[in-house]
Amino acid sequence: MSSSLLSKNIKIKIYRTVILRVVLYGCETWSLTLREERRLRVFENRVLREVFGAKRDEVTGKWRKLHNEELNDLYCSPNIVRGIKSRRMRWVGHVARMGERRGVYRVLVGKPEGKRPLGRPRRRWEDNIKMDLQKWDVGVVGIGWSWLRIGTVSIKCEEFLE
Repeated sequence: MSSSLLSKNIKIKIYRTVILRVVLYGCETWSLTLREERRLRVFENRVLREVFGAKRDEVTGKWRKLHNEELNDLYCSPNIVRGIKSRRMRWVGHVARMGERRGVYRVLVGKPEGKRPLGRPRRRWEDNIKMDLQKWDVGVVGIGWSWLRIGTVSIKCEEFLE
């Protein structure tokens, strides 16, 4: 990505079509913690710094790395975490409309039997969905609707991301 033979537009296309596809494979089912979200943002910024290269400072005349805000301005697409949340919400709607006999539906809706380990429970996929819906202020979460029922109402995740 640091080759000077490729233009920045080609590098961005390679990033979007190859690198992001590989990194985000199966991200709809990930249960991300805040630490993992931060690590993904760091990865994305590192790749974008390789794509856009260094910038010459007007005052001192020295080369420096681009700041995160400058990277966001240059790469006019939503960040990687936002893309994961968008895909996750699309997957919620898909799973919610599945029949009760489907294996994926039963795994996500079913409750495991037995004792859970000691300590604080780990963040579940369903917890991430509820947090995303609360952050986007859907309004129906507080009145007792589950993520499953919200997914059947055909809410478009693109509306939340705007």
